[in-house]
Amino acid sequence: MNDDAMIPAARPLIGDEEREAVDRVLRSGMVAQGPEVAAFEQEFSAELAGSRECVAVNSGTSGQHLGMLAAGLRPGDEVIVPSFTFAATANAVAVSGATPVFVDVDPETFCMDPAALEAAITERTVGIQPVHLYGHPAPMDAIVAIAERHGLWIAEDAAQAHGATWQGRQVGTFGVFGMFSLYPTKNMTSGEGGMVACEDHELARRVRLLRNQGMEVQYANEVAGFNNRMTDIHAAIGRVQLTKLAGWTAQRQANAAFFDVNLRGVVTPMVRADATHVYHQYTIRVEGATAAERDAFAAALREEHKVGCGVYYPTPVHRLPSYGLDLDLPVTETLAREVLALPVHPSLTETDRERIVEAVNTVAKAGA
Repeated sequence: MNDDAMIPAARPLIGDEEREAVDRVLRSGMVAQGPEVAAFEQEFSAELAGSRECVAVNSGTSGQHLGMLAAGLRPGDEVIVPSFTFAATANAVAVSGATPVFVDVDPETFCMDPAALEAAITERTVGIQPVHLYGHPAPMDAIVAIAERHGLWIAEDAAQAHGATWQGRQVGTFGVFGMFSLYPTKNMTSGEGGMVACEDHELARRVRLLRNQGMEVQYANEVAGFNNRMTDIHAAIGRVQLTKLAGWTAQRQANAAFFDVNLRGVVTPMVRADATHVYHQYTIRVEGATAAERDAFAAALREEHKVGCGVYYPTPVHRLPSYGLDLDLPVTETLAREVLALPVHPSLTETDRERIVEAVNTVAKAGA
């Protein structure tokens, strides 16, 4: 085994085409929100959002926040969210003045449990925010049915799920809006940014107003808004990345298939029959481990075998200091102790994949 080079947990892929696109924008003199942003919105819509009207913003978190506000979220409202996710999911609700209500997840796919969702609905509930975690879609048929029964809207957190599908339908197209992150470690990036795929033109118009100080016409501010615009520099990078995404996704899926067949002593990711998984993360479980034992497993991979890895996420959102809630979410608590994400990015070589398998199997056997 070659122990000289660390295999990184994630690796953004930025090439000559992206650099040339940035240079083109710089030469044009139009670096703020302009024609590149408009083109990126249209191309993203056609490729990943079922032709929904898309609005580009400066981060995924901004997109989720503006989408919530555009959907009419108000102080006193409740939105149901999973606790096993990144904090930004709940933060988008909280900074809108509403209350995130945390529920448990399915232990096999790590996505929102529909039974837990339905049990959490109150007279104050207005919306549901499922997360397509790690690139595996949430069970949207069940979630949509619950939303329709109770008259609730759905805001999809598709930050990690570019191109994932449920029952053949692209994620981000089931709710009033879907948000995609374009952060550097996502399956595609614009350097930094986000995209909001909107159900109708009126919602998209409200998001556009909110991202640009409340203006559609310069200096004619219709509402109090924000400065959440995407630059043409970032959009130019995103446009190039979009052309590469399908190939990168296929490579992520091939890497995952190799791990599925060859890993031993750990629980590999489940993929539902209705799902297309795009493997933003390849997340294993060190079943029965304490958090300390899982962390020791990760340390051994990194330090003894030079295999990068990460824990997403070590603390359930409801227990973070920003929320500080004592809730009974047993699956979430178990996953936070056991999960470990391995490298699955498309730049892995065959040698890298073999090294990862050998490392995981060796550490798992040593701890058995």
